[in-house]
Amino acid sequence: MYVCPHCEVEINTSTEICPHCGADLLLDAEPSPPKPLSAILTRWAIILGIVAVGLWGFLWFVMPPQRSDPAQQAEFRAIAALNNARAALVSYSVAQPGGSFPQSLEPLGDPVRAAAQLAQSEGYQIQYAPAPPGPDGSIRGYVILARPGNFGYRNFYADESGVIHATHENRVATAQDPAL
Repeated sequence: MYVCPHCEVEINTSTEICPHCGADLLLDAEPSPPKPLSAILTRWAIILGIVAVGLWGFLWFVMPPQRSDPAQQAEFRAIAALNNARAALVSYSVAQPGGSFPQSLEPLGDPVRAAAQLAQSEGYQIQYAPAPPGPDGSIRGYVILARPGNFGYRNFYADESGVIHATHENRVATAQDPAL
């Protein structure tokens, strides 16, 4: 490429008259020196850097965050669901004459339903089992189980005492299992 000495626009070296300013180029036949290699490499490095940063930003925005241990996260949410259900059961019991518990989790409403759905999103099923009714027809005890759908996750057990028990074995957790 050649730079016109009059208008300083790059033009073809075989051009005799500048198409931009109309200057006669046969009088000034000096070809421009080629650009240094370092300038070309610097431009390419900047372009590639911008593309790399843009790609990294796109992937950071699109890709979900990676969790360190999915089993630990799922178990944490199952324990939180058990604690939420237990707290709602205690509140229900305090509000009832004689301090009885409900036949199911339905009367406890949305907070327990949301906690159970959160546990279910992690692969756990929350199961509520009330104790048999006493002579007066009131329920004085209950058991809440958190059963995993994935092998290798812990099973959890909670009752009216408020202590959560867990086992790594592939069975229902009981009150005899170690407490958390």
